[in-house]
Amino acid sequence: MLKKDLRLKYSRLRNLITPTLLGQQSIAIANSVLQLPIWENQYFHIFLPIEKKIEIDTEGIISILLGYDKNVIVPKVISNTELEHYLLTDNTKFKTNSLNIPEPVDGITVPPNKIDVVFIPLLAFDKLGNRIGYGKGYYDRFLSQCKANVIKIGLSLFESEDLIEDIEPTDIPLDYCVTPTKTYTF
Repeated sequence: MLKKDLRLKYSRLRNLITPTLLGQQSIAIANSVLQLPIWENQYFHIFLPIEKKIEIDTEGIISILLGYDKNVIVPKVISNTELEHYLLTDNTKFKTNSLNIPEPVDGITVPPNKIDVVFIPLLAFDKLGNRIGYGKGYYDRFLSQCKANVIKIGLSLFESEDLIEDIEPTDIPLDYCVTPTKTYTF
């Protein structure tokens, strides 16, 4: 399928998910993340969910990371093309931006090349590890600034598509994708 068709399909499917089911699926995903071979790393980047878009609640994963004394980094949109990355601390204050994304107001910035693992929001992915988001390219640009061996983990409420047909050369594939019932390795 084409990206535009997949965006429409999965946006509609998300709208059918109840808050209770979203909570259960988010917990299942967090529990599966514990099984990934990523725990020797120190710097973990994770998104905060856009509630209106019924994104996975990443609070469980954040709690696990903090419980393992990992450095947790969260993004902030600073332009139409760029993210900035902040260390999550007890003093981090959040504000919802114009895209309805909760983000840090300020704090300690972390350069992309220091990040070991990135948890990536997505609408859909395929069996080759290609993913699609909302089409603005924030994560592909961000991932291109990370070190070559950064571990890229998609978090999805749904299973894989067979193939996303219109992948661009700038689209960066995943290493893993975790769903409520399965973990894919690419």
